[in-house]
Amino acid sequence: MKSFRKELWFNIPRRRQLVNITPDVEACLRESGVREGLLLCNAMHITASVFINDDESGLHHDFEVWLEKLAPEKPYSQYQHNGFEDNADAHIKRTIMGREVVVAISDGRLDLGPWEQIFYGEFDGLRRKRVLVKIIGE
Repeated sequence: MKSFRKELWFNIPRRRQLVNITPDVEACLRESGVREGLLLCNAMHITASVFINDDESGLHHDFEVWLEKLAPEKPYSQYQHNGFEDNADAHIKRTIMGREVVVAISDGRLDLGPWEQIFYGEFDGLRRKRVLVKIIGE
Protein backbone atom coordinates (compact mmCIF):
# COMPACT_ATOMS: atom_id res chain seq x y z
CA MET A 1 0.00 0.00 0.00
CA LYS A 2 1.18 3.52 -0.84
CA SER A 3 1.02 6.48 1.50
CA PHE A 4 1.28 10.09 0.31
CA ARG A 5 1.28 13.36 2.27
CA LYS A 6 1.34 16.93 1.01
CA GLU A 7 0.52 20.33 2.47
CA LEU A 8 -1.30 22.99 0.49
CA TRP A 9 -0.61 26.53 1.69
CA PHE A 10 -2.97 29.49 1.48
CA ASN A 11 -2.68 33.19 2.31
CA ILE A 12 -6.20 34.57 1.92
CA PRO A 13 -6.05 38.39 1.60
CA ARG A 14 -9.24 39.02 3.57
CA ARG A 15 -10.93 37.70 6.70
CA ARG A 16 -13.32 35.23 5.03
CA GLN A 17 -13.33 33.44 1.70
CA LEU A 18 -14.30 30.10 0.17
CA VAL A 19 -11.74 28.66 -2.26
CA ASN A 20 -12.34 25.72 -4.59
CA ILE A 21 -9.29 23.51 -4.01
CA THR A 22 -10.49 20.54 -6.07
CA PRO A 23 -7.84 21.09 -8.79
CA ASP A 24 -5.09 21.25 -6.14
CA VAL A 25 -6.33 18.05 -4.50
CA GLU A 26 -6.58 16.32 -7.91
CA ALA A 27 -2.96 17.33 -8.58
CA CYS A 28 -1.96 15.69 -5.29
CA LEU A 29 -3.78 12.53 -6.32
CA ARG A 30 -1.94 12.43 -9.67
CA GLU A 31 1.37 12.99 -7.88
CA SER A 32 0.63 10.15 -5.43
CA GLY A 33 0.13 7.56 -8.15
CA VAL A 34 -2.67 5.96 -6.11
CA ARG A 35 -5.40 4.40 -8.27
CA GLU A 36 -7.67 2.90 -5.57
CA GLY A 37 -7.90 4.11 -2.01
CA LEU A 38 -8.92 7.00 0.20
CA LEU A 39 -8.01 10.65 0.38
CA LEU A 40 -8.22 12.74 3.54
CA CYS A 41 -8.14 16.51 3.19
CA ASN A 42 -8.23 18.59 6.36
CA ALA A 43 -7.62 22.12 7.55
CA MET A 44 -4.65 22.34 9.90
CA HIS A 45 -5.92 25.51 11.58
CA ILE A 46 -8.81 25.87 14.01
CA THR A 47 -10.29 28.87 12.17
CA ALA A 48 -10.40 27.25 8.72
CA SER A 49 -12.47 24.47 7.20
CA VAL A 50 -12.49 21.90 4.42
CA PHE A 51 -15.87 20.79 3.11
CA ILE A 52 -17.63 19.50 -0.01
CA ASN A 53 -20.41 21.35 -1.77
CA ASP A 54 -21.45 23.00 -5.02
CA ASP A 55 -19.28 25.69 -6.65
CA GLU A 56 -22.07 28.23 -7.14
CA SER A 57 -21.61 31.89 -6.18
CA GLY A 58 -25.17 32.34 -4.89
CA LEU A 59 -24.70 29.40 -2.55
CA HIS A 60 -21.39 30.81 -1.33
CA HIS A 61 -23.13 34.10 -0.57
CA ASP A 62 -25.85 32.19 1.28
CA PHE A 63 -23.19 30.41 3.38
CA GLU A 64 -21.67 33.77 4.30
CA VAL A 65 -25.02 35.26 5.32
CA TRP A 66 -26.05 32.14 7.26
CA LEU A 67 -22.73 31.82 9.09
CA GLU A 68 -22.76 35.51 9.98
CA LYS A 69 -26.24 35.12 11.47
CA LEU A 70 -25.14 32.12 13.54
CA ALA A 71 -21.80 33.55 14.67
CA PRO A 72 -21.52 37.27 13.88
CA GLU A 73 -18.01 38.67 13.76
CA LYS A 74 -18.96 41.86 15.64
CA PRO A 75 -19.29 43.13 18.24
CA TYR A 76 -16.09 41.44 19.36
CA SER A 77 -17.10 41.97 22.97
CA GLN A 78 -19.89 39.37 22.71
CA TYR A 79 -17.34 36.55 22.96
CA GLN A 80 -15.31 35.65 26.04
CA HIS A 81 -12.59 34.20 23.78
CA ASN A 82 -11.89 37.63 22.34
CA GLY A 83 -9.46 38.78 25.02
CA PHE A 84 -6.23 38.53 23.04
CA GLU A 85 -7.74 37.86 19.60
CA ASP A 86 -10.87 38.87 17.75
CA ASN A 87 -11.62 35.55 16.08
CA ALA A 88 -14.10 33.68 18.29
CA ASP A 89 -16.62 33.79 15.44
CA ALA A 90 -14.09 32.09 13.14
CA HIS A 91 -13.71 29.18 15.57
CA ILE A 92 -17.49 28.71 15.63
CA LYS A 93 -17.81 28.99 11.83
CA ARG A 94 -15.12 26.32 11.41
CA THR A 95 -16.98 24.00 13.76
CA ILE A 96 -20.17 24.46 11.74
CA MET A 97 -18.53 23.92 8.33
CA GLY A 98 -16.30 21.03 9.41
CA ARG A 99 -12.66 20.14 9.63
CA GLU A 100 -12.13 17.60 6.87
CA VAL A 101 -13.41 15.49 4.05
CA VAL A 102 -12.66 11.90 3.07
CA VAL A 103 -13.08 11.01 -0.60
CA ALA A 104 -12.88 7.60 -2.22
CA ILE A 105 -10.37 7.16 -5.02
CA SER A 106 -11.58 4.97 -7.89
CA ASP A 107 -9.58 4.29 -11.03
CA GLY A 108 -7.18 7.14 -10.21
CA ARG A 109 -9.90 9.77 -9.80
CA LEU A 110 -11.71 11.43 -6.92
CA ASP A 111 -15.04 9.64 -6.63
CA LEU A 112 -17.17 12.80 -6.24
CA GLY A 113 -20.82 13.33 -7.14
CA PRO A 114 -21.70 15.35 -10.25
CA TRP A 115 -21.67 18.79 -8.57
CA GLU A 116 -19.38 18.07 -5.64
CA GLN A 117 -16.23 20.15 -5.24
CA ILE A 118 -13.76 20.43 -2.35
CA PHE A 119 -13.49 23.82 -0.66
CA TYR A 120 -11.15 25.53 1.74
CA GLY A 121 -13.14 27.86 3.97
CA GLU A 122 -11.16 30.66 5.55
CA PHE A 123 -12.81 32.45 8.47
CA ASP A 124 -9.86 34.37 9.96
CA GLY A 125 -7.56 35.13 7.05
CA LEU A 126 -4.75 37.58 6.39
CA ARG A 127 -2.11 35.03 7.36
CA ARG A 128 -0.56 31.88 5.95
CA LYS A 129 -2.39 28.61 6.69
CA ARG A 130 -2.24 25.04 5.45
CA VAL A 131 -4.36 22.10 4.44
CA LEU A 132 -3.16 18.51 4.73
CA VAL A 133 -3.78 16.03 1.92
CA LYS A 134 -3.16 12.42 2.97
CA ILE A 135 -3.69 9.62 0.46
CA ILE A 136 -3.52 5.89 1.10
CA GLY A 137 -4.12 3.07 -1.33
CA GLU A 138 -2.67 1.21 -4.26
